[in-house]
Amino acid sequence: MNFIKAIVAAGMVAASTSAFAADITGAGATFPFPIYSKWADAYKKDTGNGLNYQSIGSGGGIKQIQAKTVTFGASDMPLKVEQLEKDGLVQWPMVMGAIVPVVNIDGVKPGEMVFDGETLADIYLGKITKWDDPAIKKLNPKVNLPSAAIAVVRRSDGSGTTFNFTNYLSKVSADWKSKVGEGTAVEWPTGVGAKGNEGVSGNISQTKNAIGYVEYAYAKQNKLTYAGMVNKGGKTVQPTMAAFQAAAANADWAKAPGYYVILTDQPGDASWPITAATFILMHKDSTDKAASQEALKFFKYAFEKGDKAAEELDYIPMPDSVVKLIEKTWSSDIKS
Repeated sequence: MNFIKAIVAAGMVAASTSAFAADITGAGATFPFPIYSKWADAYKKDTGNGLNYQSIGSGGGIKQIQAKTVTFGASDMPLKVEQLEKDGLVQWPMVMGAIVPVVNIDGVKPGEMVFDGETLADIYLGKITKWDDPAIKKLNPKVNLPSAAIAVVRRSDGSGTTFNFTNYLSKVSADWKSKVGEGTAVEWPTGVGAKGNEGVSGNISQTKNAIGYVEYAYAKQNKLTYAGMVNKGGKTVQPTMAAFQAAAANADWAKAPGYYVILTDQPGDASWPITAATFILMHKDSTDKAASQEALKFFKYAFEKGDKAAEELDYIPMPDSVVKLIEKTWSSDIKS
């Protein structure tokens, strides 16, 4: 069952089971949508309880949990401790993954092209406008690049994928940092907007000479042409589980208040430069304790039984030591 069917099925079963099960609702990031869908399908089969997750973007997820319209919110941009305390929220990382540049150029196969951070930034700044620009040709001397305009695609919604992408560009390009900066939504200098990782994937696949950025599971599921990257160590790396894990290995979750960790531009010769965690947000003192507890059962199930499914979609499961920390956070911070 592909992830689109899985989430539809998960949503439908949530609606068709008891009212109690249907009350477990989540909304937010599209980045983890494929794996949350897969976990929801497995959880329904094992427990009979459905989960309704709306893939609306991190910005929407933050707003919905702040407004208390869902049991949990999901965001790829972690909230800082001050914001968590202000809103009475608990936050933790659920799974890690990676963002990849994707292109649609005739004759170019997945992994054949390479970008570095500065060139990506210049494309999104509108400074590089043609595929045969010298900066791109220098990185890709053996690739047959057309003398065609680059069709830039980016997110139109408030997006944690955009936060991590623009956070990375801000680290590698002073020009990007001063002119655009980072955030779930930014003032894009160029490009066409599309909603969600789903929308960007669809737009890229239908637009010749396009470039975009998506979570790796979407690139894989939609058979998009992803590119390699030059990382902080100056090494060319491909988007692989080993490269994602190399970047994730640097994360010191135990010392991060509110689990606030950004995984972009990590050191190490093997590290994928745009690696990211995705986070769950819940109220410390929920008005619906039963739904809150049921949601925690789902997350516990995902941590205990979901690693294989995560790896099959090229996500990185949270280490067991971190899961233990998170479960202690649930016990101490979430009122049942």
